[in-house]
Amino acid sequence: MKVQVKLFARARDIVGVDCVELELPEQPQVADLRTALTRQFPDMESLVPNLLVAVGQDYADETTAISKESEVACFPPVSGG
Repeated sequence: MKVQVKLFARARDIVGVDCVELELPEQPQVADLRTALTRQFPDMESLVPNLLVAVGQDYADETTAISKESEVACFPPVSGG
């Protein structure tokens, strides 16, 4: 199943675009998304485990389901004040 994923900040900088299409297994979860990101973009390997992933309007955990219609976004953690 193909899913569009929006990338922000450092993730976007590493990949060079703000949106990518990933091939995921049927009935994917966020954990599958992380695996696909690392496989397709090896330079993101150190960043992927720390990405905040949103599915729809909510932050997701590793077991959150993703559908073809899901709006998916990945944000690196931010710090500062």
